[in-house]
Amino acid sequence: MHDPRPFAEKAAALLKERGERVAVAESSAGGLISAALLAVPGASAYYVAGGVVYTARALKGLLDVTKEDVASRGLRSSSEPYAAFLAETVRARHRVDWGISETGAAGPTGNPYGDPAGHTCFAVAGPISATRMLRTGTADRWTNMNWFAEAALELLVQSLESAPHR
Repeated sequence: MHDPRPFAEKAAALLKERGERVAVAESSAGGLISAALLAVPGASAYYVAGGVVYTARALKGLLDVTKEDVASRGLRSSSEPYAAFLAETVRARHRVDWGISETGAAGPTGNPYGDPAGHTCFAVAGPISATRMLRTGTADRWTNMNWFAEAALELLVQSLESAPHR
């Protein structure tokens, strides 16, 4: 079973060491990215905000972004450019050093864009930015949600380790 906690613990230690803060916008990980970061003692030193952006209504309410804003940028959900947009939007909206996002299809079926269950894209925005796509090959929702959170937090750790200190 995939477990996001070890990467959350490493990210927390790096964020604390650097004196930096993070905000999260996730979708098919269902809050597991935030939960893993918040499970580390001392989370108030680095965690500012997070939300599950699962619907257009949540996108508007949590990030002040409309479907039209997304469409005007030529973006679609479950893509690396959309994940990058979400990461930068959550970062800017909460005035933090790092934004992390995830958008995909946890399963048991794929999404309306033709991506299969187990497909996700995730991104980090900060002093350096990065995106990744993952296809797990399974339709098991719980497994995918954990795998998505783990992969997104691993990208955050890699970004923190690569970024210059401010």
